[in-house]
Amino acid sequence: MAHVGQLFEGESVNRRIFRAAASVTAAGLIVKLVATLKEVALAGVYGRSDAMEAFLAAALIPSLLINLVSESMNQSLVPTLVRVRAQQGHERAQQLLSNSMLWMCVLLGAVSVLAGLGAKGMFPLIASHFSPEKLALSIRLFYAMLPLVLITGVASNCTAVLNTFDRFALPALAPMAISLAIIAGTLALGGKLGIWALVYSTLAGSLTHAAVVAWMMNVHGYKLRLRWHGMTEGTREVAGQYGPVLLGGILASGGLLVDQSMAASLTSGSVAALVYANRFVSVVLTLLAGAVGTAVAPYFSHMVAASDWKGCRHTLKTWVRLTAAVSVPIAAGLIAGSHLLIRVAFERGAFGKQDTAVVAPVLAMYAIQIPFFVCSRVFYRFLVAMRRTDLILYCGMLNLALDVVLNLALMRFFGVAGIALATSLWTVSTFFFLWYWTRRLLPAAEAHNA
Repeated sequence: MAHVGQLFEGESVNRRIFRAAASVTAAGLIVKLVATLKEVALAGVYGRSDAMEAFLAAALIPSLLINLVSESMNQSLVPTLVRVRAQQGHERAQQLLSNSMLWMCVLLGAVSVLAGLGAKGMFPLIASHFSPEKLALSIRLFYAMLPLVLITGVASNCTAVLNTFDRFALPALAPMAISLAIIAGTLALGGKLGIWALVYSTLAGSLTHAAVVAWMMNVHGYKLRLRWHGMTEGTREVAGQYGPVLLGGILASGGLLVDQSMAASLTSGSVAALVYANRFVSVVLTLLAGAVGTAVAPYFSHMVAASDWKGCRHTLKTWVRLTAAVSVPIAAGLIAGSHLLIRVAFERGAFGKQDTAVVAPVLAMYAIQIPFFVCSRVFYRFLVAMRRTDLILYCGMLNLALDVVLNLALMRFFGVAGIALATSLWTVSTFFFLWYWTRRLLPAAEAHNA
């Protein structure tokens, strides 16, 4: 097998990964800056009101469905798409993409219908302490946002395909359309339409985002076709990897559902406190873990396809050290400055000093996870490229069990901040799990090809 460096015209893989990560980070900074302005606008218009909490509860299920179905497809598809394109040509790769896109859209449509049918039985469990009026509003908002599942799923798939062409910056900028639409919609129509202005603007922005990345993918040679070309070898491989990733995602993402459900059992406003605090941590995770994970994924796929284990080892070592060096100081800064950050960002309008006092400790507890989560993404992407998605499933099982146990133990002492601390602790466990299996698999692969 040729060394992967030869596939990239002599430029080192780590240099390309660094350039890709820098592009995604720079684009992400712009997107998150706009998203922060969006959060400030939402806090000023809606605060921690019942309507806002109803919206957050309603948005939870669509977000989980998108992450489970489409993100699992992306992780299963990219390594195989890279291999098929390199070994069998563009036409076969287009057929694989068309099969996978059709399959994903069918799954997204099916789970959306099932979620809609089960909404009235599901939401009393998610938001058990909501008043009847608040619960009914949450269900109505949920029905209105169900189209987001299909729209955002298509956008996510198109973005993953663009990344395999070393196209990172523009796809990473495209989600900015959602935040811009929300800012414009809520500020212009929030007083007239209430929380429904947020729903309509979210739908409009998401549709714009999907259209932009689909057009980009078409420009780079892949068509957005929902067409079945039969059960090809590549399709069978994707299907075999998809099951464990999906099940692992269900278990891991179930932690978010568990967290918000348990937060709803605490004092009023706890769900909103959890979400507002996590906004800052999610910005860091998206900029660091998201950028590095996005950048290394196609290159790990190339290296594994070429059996370049030396390159894999060097890339793992380089990027784990680099992400740790960057993420540890950021986490420490967020912990130390949590109260000041919440006060400056949100304390206005309907969001008062008492809200800051509740949200700041939640932010500090959430921030503990940052270095462990960011570093674990490098190991995670390597294991997916190795097609060891069964390990992702086992990791998800461990995460969900730890989340429930730690939530029950810690929320008794720290309230909603205990739920955030529990999330950070199971993230530490995830890091060591993925690190252990990477250390076992890489020497075995090297020995096999020696």
